[in-house]
Amino acid sequence: MPLSMTKVAFGASSFEDLHSWFQTRRESARLTTRYLPKRHAEMIGGSVYWILKHQLVARSEILAFEEAESGRTEIVISTKLIDVHPKPKRAHQGWRYLEEADAPADLADGESAELLPPSMAGELAKLGLV
Repeated sequence: MPLSMTKVAFGASSFEDLHSWFQTRRESARLTTRYLPKRHAEMIGGSVYWILKHQLVARSEILAFEEAESGRTEIVISTKLIDVHPKPKRAHQGWRYLEEADAPADLADGESAELLPPSMAGELAKLGLV
């Protein structure tokens, strides 16, 4: 299976903010990063898992990696946002690899999930319990 990554949903203050950002895009969106991931070939078909309030809450498929200005890299992602079962995850700068075994499962159609309060999710992650 393809390798995935985690990234903070910077600028999104709620689950609805994250969804509205994706709804304003066409079929794909681009994220700019400083360096091309060493394992980028394994990541095509994987996903970017979005961290919101110390929890993985949704994912979007990685479609490609392309060169950008100034030697940077663009990560081309699908704008189809797929909700996942929330899983506590500490925030970090940039992105981090996520192996399939550590990725949360997708929510089924019509299924919803409650997010943990951000302070609780953050504390559990700090303690290494999640």
